Amino acid sequence: MLQNRDTLDAWDRDHFFHPSTAMGAHARGESPNRIVTGGEGVYIVDRDGRRSLDAFAGLYCVNVGYGRQEIAEAIAEQARELAYYHAYAGHGSEASITLARMIIERAPAPMSHVYFGLSGSDANETNIKLVWYANNILGRPEKKKIISRWRGYHGSGVMTGSLTGLELFHKAFDLPRAPILHTEAPYWFRRDDASLDEEAFASRCAERLEALIEAEGADTIAAFIGEPILGTGGIVPPPRTYWQKIQAVLKKHDVWLIADEVVTGFGRLGTMFGSQHYGLEPDLMTIAKGLTSAYAPLSGTIVSEKLWKVLEQGSDQLGPIGHGWTYSAHPLCAAAGVANLQLIDRLGLVENAATVGAYFRKALSDALSGHPIVGEVRGDGLLAAVEFVREKAPRTFFDPALKVGPKVAAATLARGVIARAMPQGDILGFAPPLCLTRAEADSIVEATRGAVEEVARGL
Repeated sequence: MLQNRDTLDAWDRDHFFHPSTAMGAHARGESPNRIVTGGEGVYIVDRDGRRSLDAFAGLYCVNVGYGRQEIAEAIAEQARELAYYHAYAGHGSEASITLARMIIERAPAPMSHVYFGLSGSDANETNIKLVWYANNILGRPEKKKIISRWRGYHGSGVMTGSLTGLELFHKAFDLPRAPILHTEAPYWFRRDDASLDEEAFASRCAERLEALIEAEGADTIAAFIGEPILGTGGIVPPPRTYWQKIQAVLKKHDVWLIADEVVTGFGRLGTMFGSQHYGLEPDLMTIAKGLTSAYAPLSGTIVSEKLWKVLEQGSDQLGPIGHGWTYSAHPLCAAAGVANLQLIDRLGLVENAATVGAYFRKALSDALSGHPIVGEVRGDGLLAAVEFVREKAPRTFFDPALKVGPKVAAATLARGVIARAMPQGDILGFAPPLCLTRAEADSIVEATRGAVEEVARGL
């Protein structure tokens, strides 16, 4: 057994190209690896028998928790009946058609149709192409630029990596590419003018967006993309009135809104979608992660009725749309999605995210807000973050070389809880499964408190 374990470790380091990993250190055995073998509820177990409370739900995605046999059985049953057929030229399966209907029933009006892919990245690639296609059909060939936000995350492909506004995803990749533009992140805690309250800061964000649109020319701006709440950029809720002010600018200049709901879709904020939570009226919505709780890879672009009519017009003029993925609406993934949404409803997980999320965030704030190195405890629903500072007033941040955030994440893991060190700042993020209990929330808080105190002593 020991030899097999050593062999697997060697294969991992010799042949497995891990995403978001320090490649050289991993290959040389200088950094730890972890081979996960099982999970149940909010816990995962590795081959060494270590059990950890996963307070980040994988990557924001295992909404229903681990080990749900209902989803596994739905996938197996679909595989026995029909493992695969494509969705081109009007083909479909009962699972894919049913899932599309279930999504539209849950989405805010007036959303109309769902295009399926496999990841949030490819769904945002679809969004870009649909925006460009629609403006060509409408006779607006110059209206192609898309505005994203610094610190936003929308994928790591060429165009979706360009939409992303984080340095890690641009460095050495020749990104971002035109015609992608970026505007200010709605990050009130890191505002450069401490005198601005939340509403004044929201107004400034809207003013800067409008200035960018006017400088570029509104007739060249096709769309604005944003996560309802910033995710990987720091788990940052929008300032009060932010989305109200942003949408007023977009409507004034005839700019479509793409709501990236990859993280917030299907209950994360205590509502089915983040758009409903913050009052967004999107033209396109990006979904993935919580759509299947990551039991199978599936994403989607939800198209509004208004934009759908333009796509119909284009197909009438040009014939079948020239966009497709081999695995679009894969029956196994769609079956997982149907079972997952049924489980979310049956277990009341959207409501649980609201109630336990509020309890968790309050407990986290009560435990940590007064700590000398904690600058802010923030979040919404079952999303939370703790941001660390060197000094609270005037607010100053640690030297990134100290790696305060990663050290706290490592110390939290040593206490049996998985949290995530977020990029571009010393920020510890939480996005536990939506089935989290109050007792499990208490365990996360206690582990985090101990980790923060340990790292602070070292500083």
